[in-house]
Amino acid sequence: MSAVVQKVFEIINPLKTEFEQVCSEPSIAFKRESEFAMQIFANNDFLATAALNNPVSARSAVMNIAAIGISLNPAQKLAYLVPRNKGVCLDISYMGLMHIAQQSGAIRWCQSSIVRQNDNFHLTSIDTAPKHEYNAFATQQQRGEIVGAYTVVKTEDGDYLTHTMAIADIYAIRDRSTAWQAWISKKKSCPWVTDEEQMILKTVVKQAAKYWPRRERLDAAIDYVNTDAGEGIDFNAERNQRPVDHSPNISADTIDKINAIMIEIDGDWSEKFMGYISKKFGRDISSPTELSENEGKSIIAMLKAKASNNDKS
Repeated sequence: MSAVVQKVFEIINPLKTEFEQVCSEPSIAFKRESEFAMQIFANNDFLATAALNNPVSARSAVMNIAAIGISLNPAQKLAYLVPRNKGVCLDISYMGLMHIAQQSGAIRWCQSSIVRQNDNFHLTSIDTAPKHEYNAFATQQQRGEIVGAYTVVKTEDGDYLTHTMAIADIYAIRDRSTAWQAWISKKKSCPWVTDEEQMILKTVVKQAAKYWPRRERLDAAIDYVNTDAGEGIDFNAERNQRPVDHSPNISADTIDKINAIMIEIDGDWSEKFMGYISKKFGRDISSPTELSENEGKSIIAMLKAKASNNDKS
């Protein structure tokens, strides 16, 4: 172990007790994560030097592993330690966000993918998986320019929710980020430059998560990557907001499903409940017919979770 890495070890090793006190996921162990961290520092002199020059950032990055409940295991590719803003930063990949969503019970399954100009992509219906066909062995040039991306999840009741974004909308979010603005003005290192496809997929996952059942760990992870991790987009105000849809597309079948679950839990479309979903979706809702289909699916998942909790109690 080099002298620099030894000094980094002396920064990280005393965190064991505090790490264990704030750890949000039982499978995350300090011994293993600190070993992963030291392997990363040992293989990256620039990162190790950043840790020595800014030990507070190194400690914070390791403590965020515990607080968010994500592993540095290189085989899983969920999270990394990276140099950023003259310090050390915990970087969570889009796969890490999907992993947290699954592990915390928000969804059963998730996939995110980029769509290129020559791919065959189309949505089938609101509650079934999309069709995305392309030659897996084709080069990027053969598949064409990126035209968008999507995330599809399977909910606890077996339905699919798909969120699509055109590349122009993704780049509009990129352009608002402080990291991108720093790159434009000062040519500072930026993940949108070094890992563009990963950032495209992460953006779609973060946007799609607004429609998934809420979980504290997932919220914390998304807040972190948008603030402390330097991606620079504050979704706190946006997570529960969507543009007012003047043509709501919730189906009668979805409303019937919501009503059936409400009967099970002795619930109804009360003023209190309407106030709750108005706050959840970021606009005034006075009738179930004003909901979108995705919002209806989100309510079904929420009510089913409540019914399940009632059964356990």
